[in-house]
Amino acid sequence: MNASAANALVSNALDKACEGRRLTPEEGEALLVFAPFLELGSAADAARARKHPEGIVTYIIDRNVNYTNVCVSNCTFCAFSRKPGHEESYVLTDEELLAKVRETVELGGTGVLLQGGHNPDLPFSFYEGMLKLLRREFPNVHLHCFSPPEIVFFSALYKMTVSQVISRLKDAGLMSIPGGGAEILSDRVRAEMAPGKATVAQWLGVMEEAHKQGLRTTATMMFGSIEEPRDIIIHLEHLRQLQDRTHGFTAFIPWTYQHGDGLSLPSGRATGVDYLRLLALSRIYLDNFDNVQASWVTQGIKMGQVALHFGANDIGSVMIEENVVAAAGCRNQTNEAELRHVIAEAGFTPRKRRTLYEPA
Repeated sequence: MNASAANALVSNALDKACEGRRLTPEEGEALLVFAPFLELGSAADAARARKHPEGIVTYIIDRNVNYTNVCVSNCTFCAFSRKPGHEESYVLTDEELLAKVRETVELGGTGVLLQGGHNPDLPFSFYEGMLKLLRREFPNVHLHCFSPPEIVFFSALYKMTVSQVISRLKDAGLMSIPGGGAEILSDRVRAEMAPGKATVAQWLGVMEEAHKQGLRTTATMMFGSIEEPRDIIIHLEHLRQLQDRTHGFTAFIPWTYQHGDGLSLPSGRATGVDYLRLLALSRIYLDNFDNVQASWVTQGIKMGQVALHFGANDIGSVMIEENVVAAAGCRNQTNEAELRHVIAEAGFTPRKRRTLYEPA
């Protein structure tokens, strides 16, 4: 595309964005690549204000609990997982799990995000048992558990359909599903990045089935490695089309790839500007998503604050515990007081929420 054509396409796309009209994939890619940085941010901020004119930015107190680090997926970007039998592998006991959730509740937490690796040695009753235990001991804690690749793995390992897996987990206490394991929803990228993990179609299929069964879910993106702008648009288009059909996604959360020692995926190249551009484009392109979350965990709290003026209306979780990103060497921390302060200093009203964006 020559400069004149690109400028015309960007100008038209920005006009559409400011008017709240839906972008085409070609327009989305043009904005991501060519739009002036501050104009793109301004359009995203306006889109956020149309969705949330009250000027409230939300946050949650919860905990990421990784019940096991044993995984046979062989993802090229993960520094957290361990092979079966590895001396550093683990599976949490009931007592360890209860202690983590008890501490979360004592710190004001309202939910837990429960995820693990693809562990071939655990029976399906292990997962049902975890959910039943937590529902019994902590009936007011929201259980946001098991990403789509885990559910696809359960389906294959235990010879059940995805629908059966979700139904049984829901009966045991599952309340919503996190959007982890999406990485980039492009077949080209996924074949190199996560060849042993759920395919694009499988990831989307889990989410559609969850929505059919009345479970809300989030959607995510990990970018800044081997994808091209077109792959990002493919990812966003998949999400937008599914949301048109089901309206089951509560939020979109993008973050940048964090390169750790020993990982075969090339070192992350995304800058802070790249992150803000992607965040802004996401707010504009995903016109059927109510919530877009800033990722202070990977970007740092100051960039998380800036993100509130590039389309984000939620700053995520205090994150009492986080292991996967930390394993790659990214260890940002915060607390409720700091989150409320950075929201207020950015000109918004902070409001604590629960997992499904209802007030806490």
